[in-house]
Amino acid sequence: MSNKIDVYKEWLKIDAPNRPLNYYQLLKFKDFEDDPAVIRKRYRELNAYVRKFATGDYIDESQALLNELAKAMLCLTDAERKEEYDRSLGRKFQGKTETDAYGRRTLETILINDQIVTADQLKKAKNLADAIGVDLHQALLQQKGMDAEKIMTAYAESVGLPFINLDETPVDEYFVPFLNPVTVRQNSFVPVMADMGKLILASPEPIGIDVEDELRMLFDMPVRCAICLPQQVNYAIAKYYPRDAVQKRYVRPGEDDGSDEEPKSAKKAAAKPVKQVETVEYSDAAKKNRIKLAIVGFNFGVMLGAFGVYFGVKHASTALVVAAAVVLGLIGGACAWKFAPAEVEDDE
Repeated sequence: MSNKIDVYKEWLKIDAPNRPLNYYQLLKFKDFEDDPAVIRKRYRELNAYVRKFATGDYIDESQALLNELAKAMLCLTDAERKEEYDRSLGRKFQGKTETDAYGRRTLETILINDQIVTADQLKKAKNLADAIGVDLHQALLQQKGMDAEKIMTAYAESVGLPFINLDETPVDEYFVPFLNPVTVRQNSFVPVMADMGKLILASPEPIGIDVEDELRMLFDMPVRCAICLPQQVNYAIAKYYPRDAVQKRYVRPGEDDGSDEEPKSAKKAAAKPVKQVETVEYSDAAKKNRIKLAIVGFNFGVMLGAFGVYFGVKHASTALVVAAAVVLGLIGGACAWKFAPAEVEDDE
């Protein structure tokens, strides 16, 4: 068992005496950093550093801190959640909307200003998007040489949502069995974590209002989306929601799940006893006798079938006669085998 350690002080070099730390303190920012790119960069640095302690004596502490860092990043790069969080810390927006407050940029502005694509690449992608009827970021992903993660990160910022890398922040397996596999596959999302009373989903696109409402009613909490790479969510869906996956009933905290009652399926099984199949052991003499009778039955069936078809069906072809003979021969042999006596006297 590992010795207790103050991971904030020992690993992150944070000396703040008041605990718990707020998200800005955890990511080592002053209140209130607004640049999503700066926040993500700091998160990546701290994530990589804490992962060094993910083996050895402090595996649990490392994983817990990694989860805290991910929650902080996802909140502070989500425009809507960040506004709520900043207000809870006393920030005054003076009537501005969160879009005005954080200066959200358009996707084209981000792509050009951050030198993610060239003007020529952007023009080509826009023409492709118009031609095939897809969004700009989707058209960019179809071009060769594009950095998919940078494209999707820029797209996430343009729609005011966080970007999440599922290699760094994996699926929360607790929520997996309670989601409808069909809904998951049709809408391409996976559950990541619950934070501040909200369920965070990873998806390449913002999920629809109808799906949000369905999940809110299921888990009794609102949901928020974090943008991820299409290939990452496809891999996660294939892993956690195969075609034969079945949704389990979600039991809210404090709700009686009826675990003290015997399942109906178990009651039915108990009420209807399973029929026991009796196995019969045959002596060598009995086996030999059954084989002889089966051969006789086969031969009798062949003759009956051949004569019956030959004399009973006008202009019967040779193939028909042979087929009928073989079929009736097999039937005769099977009947002789089945009804042969289990015990016979040994001739010796």
